[in-house]
Amino acid sequence: MSYRSNLLPALLAASALLLSPAGHAADNDSISVIDDTDREVRLDAPAERIVSLAPHITEVLFAIGAGDRVIGATDHSDYPEPAADIPRVGGYTSLDLERILAKEPDLVVAWDSGNSRSHIERLRELGLTVYVSEPRGFDGVASSMERMAELAGTAEQGRAEAERFLDEIEALRQKYADRDPVPLFYQVWDQPLMTVNNEHLIAEAIEVCGGENVFGHLDRLVPRMDREAVIHADPEVIIGGGMGEDNPAWVEAWREWDNMLAVRRDNLFFLPPSLLQRHTPRIAEGTAMMCEELQTARDRRPDSP
Repeated sequence: MSYRSNLLPALLAASALLLSPAGHAADNDSISVIDDTDREVRLDAPAERIVSLAPHITEVLFAIGAGDRVIGATDHSDYPEPAADIPRVGGYTSLDLERILAKEPDLVVAWDSGNSRSHIERLRELGLTVYVSEPRGFDGVASSMERMAELAGTAEQGRAEAERFLDEIEALRQKYADRDPVPLFYQVWDQPLMTVNNEHLIAEAIEVCGGENVFGHLDRLVPRMDREAVIHADPEVIIGGGMGEDNPAWVEAWREWDNMLAVRRDNLFFLPPSLLQRHTPRIAEGTAMMCEELQTARDRRPDSP
């Protein structure tokens, strides 16, 4: 993977159109980027009052050096620690539009698959500038960091953090490139039971570690299923998050099915959900933990040296 060749060409194209030969943006130094829904987002100057509409967006804004510009965030925006002090504007599925408007933001950063589409459109109708985020892969996470940093006026830090993130992922990819594949089931939620297909960001973490997603072929990004389907698939490993950063109850519940390969070999692994289920640079840390667990499963094979 090459960092410079994989970032979204749309961002580069937009920047090329806006920059003059002297290196300054046209139209009175306005800033323009393309968001993850292919819409142009333009600001006359770097955003100074930002509202974040999802916990992972809040985290990314801090990572790119724009945390002090976030004046509103949704519930559960808990990382890094200063994020807990940001005034709330509702939950990501239950936004308080009046509260958002009262903040008078010059930029709202929304989550395409998490926020209500009608809420996003209503914010635009009310005259707010909205950037919509929906990264599907590691390159997308890095590119989104860069584009948000452009809008916030922290482009240099955004580029540095994006490159550091991709370097970490590439190191893991190289380390585990030749390891034997490990069939696994990744549990996103318990009731209803949910997993991810191969288009999801978590699936790229699985691939980097040499895992094989047993439900990767399904059409839906986050498929729902019954336990019988998982039992029939009989994965070698079950990995999941839970209702908190240190609550492995969902994964431990699989021990009831002691005929499953993952249970017989004690390959039931809990990973803190914020490290894999949020689209942030910390997914590199979660991926490293997943890779270590899959290697543990390889070492537990009867024919392992």
